[in-house]
Amino acid sequence: MSDHCCESACGSETAKADPRWRRVLWIALVVNATMFLVEMGAGAAADSRALQADALDFLGDAANYAVSLAVVGMALAWRARAAMLKSLFMLGFAAWVFGSAVLAFVNGASPDPATMGAVGALALAANVGVALMLFRYRTGDANMRSVWICSRNDAIGNVAVMLAALGVFGTGSALPDLIVAAIMALLALTGGVQVLRQARGELRTPELAGQS
Repeated sequence: MSDHCCESACGSETAKADPRWRRVLWIALVVNATMFLVEMGAGAAADSRALQADALDFLGDAANYAVSLAVVGMALAWRARAAMLKSLFMLGFAAWVFGSAVLAFVNGASPDPATMGAVGALALAANVGVALMLFRYRTGDANMRSVWICSRNDAIGNVAVMLAALGVFGTGSALPDLIVAAIMALLALTGGVQVLRQARGELRTPELAGQS
């Protein structure tokens, strides 16, 4: 088995034996589900595509954490399959955000920068807290890595939303909001591809191919 696969297997076994992994996932699930409701309402009120995109990202992450909780303790092959499913969520999110940004560009509406900045700061605090809890598991199997990548991308996206709020405030244009939405879509795209590649690699490993 390669060093990479050994690292993934060892990391996954550590997670199975560590009750903190399950506890962290539950906390992350609750935080992300709550922030989805907060950001979706604020995004609609502020007419911000970046906030709405970030809200949907929170929803996707909540689903990801639920899947991760469901497969904790299962064979690595099943966790790899779960990671593949989560990578498809990330890719689907990227496609939605790109489409939403294009429609918003056509409509030309300008969002409310004050709401964007305040909610973006709240979301950043939530995501940094979750990312710090997940940091120790970032080098585990594809399932664990997907959780870490989602949290990392969320924190980066929140900083970008706050910068977009400053851009909208300074220019009065919706363009900064749309640019940030596109950047968030790119993060989801690259993260989804990374997780998909690692999960496929784990499933190709002879020792795991026959697991069920």
